[in-house]
Amino acid sequence: MTGGIDIMADDSDGEPAGGEPDREPDPSDSLRTWGAVQQALREHAGYSRAEFADLVRFSKHTVESVELGRRMPDESYVAGAEELLGNTGALRKSSKYVTRGRGDVGLAAWFRQWARLERVAVSLYTYECRLVPGLLQSEGYARALFENRIPLLRDEELEAQVAARLERQRMLDERPTVPFSFIIEESVFRRRLGGVEVLRDQLNLVLERTALRNVTLQVMPTDAEFHACMDGPLRLLETPQGRRLAYSEGQENGRLISDPKEVSLLCQRYDTLRSQPLNAKDSRSLLERLRGEL
Repeated sequence: MTGGIDIMADDSDGEPAGGEPDREPDPSDSLRTWGAVQQALREHAGYSRAEFADLVRFSKHTVESVELGRRMPDESYVAGAEELLGNTGALRKSSKYVTRGRGDVGLAAWFRQWARLERVAVSLYTYECRLVPGLLQSEGYARALFENRIPLLRDEELEAQVAARLERQRMLDERPTVPFSFIIEESVFRRRLGGVEVLRDQLNLVLERTALRNVTLQVMPTDAEFHACMDGPLRLLETPQGRRLAYSEGQENGRLISDPKEVSLLCQRYDTLRSQPLNAKDSRSLLERLRGEL
């Protein structure tokens, strides 16, 4: 068995499987239909996208993503849209029948199998030294990342990737009994990607997300003298069957690691790393201080 396996389709229980070539999925018809109906009602009511976004308290980009079928409307979005657009019950009742499709739209091809495994994992562990992990990114931060992508993305590609990233974050709310552990370098939270306001919003979101009982954040201070993961970013998970898998990512590629010996080694590194950063309480205090300095 090799350390990496091809990025292929997964089977029904979430374990890696081969035999079906990876393909670009499409948004579900129900999602596109609901978005189109909501857009028609908005336009009939005389609201621009920007006006509607302000009234439902979502960003204009979120409204656009919902209307184009790229993003699942959550309950608060549906409630706000319903109230503004006639309060007939049509949007609320029809939202119960909206499905997400495979949920892979906007995800890099090499990341899709890991994303599918994440959705059924019983625990997830992340070490990151380059950027805020996707599960904790604010919309502004994610947008800044994709706007900096080389070669430049087309507008529709950028919106699809931002929407996919925000949709993936629903796991934190939908799976409250699954432990999510993050260890992130302090330097990541000092980089002003997208500007001061984007960073401030990002720090606010991280503090909000890590207040959840199942989410733990530890910040690795820049003056730390010991570090068990100097080889780069690392992600680990455990499947419902008790199998441990790892994932590493670089420039335009990613590798799902299934070899037990290699995964065991990476788990040892992460276990050692957890004793080296600030604890959760001190990590939150550091982020609050960094936010206050902006």
